[in-house]
Amino acid sequence: MFLGDIFGPDLLIVVIVVAVLVFGGSAIPKLAKNLGSAKSEFEKGLKEAKTTDTSTDKPSPTAETKAPDTDK
Repeated sequence: MFLGDIFGPDLLIVVIVVAVLVFGGSAIPKLAKNLGSAKSEFEKGLKEAKTTDTSTDKPSPTAETKAPDTDK
């Protein structure tokens, strides 16, 4: 697996150490909390978009009725 070779446990440790050095130890929990809330808001938006898409897929009752004939 190509991605498994690139993103091994050693690279994960390096990324964590760099993140702690850049953001500081106290900022990491805040960053993780913000990422989690952003993910949940994104998933909530996707669910809302799916429900509005399924409700608009149904044709309206007025679209099914034909216009009256004017050829009398």
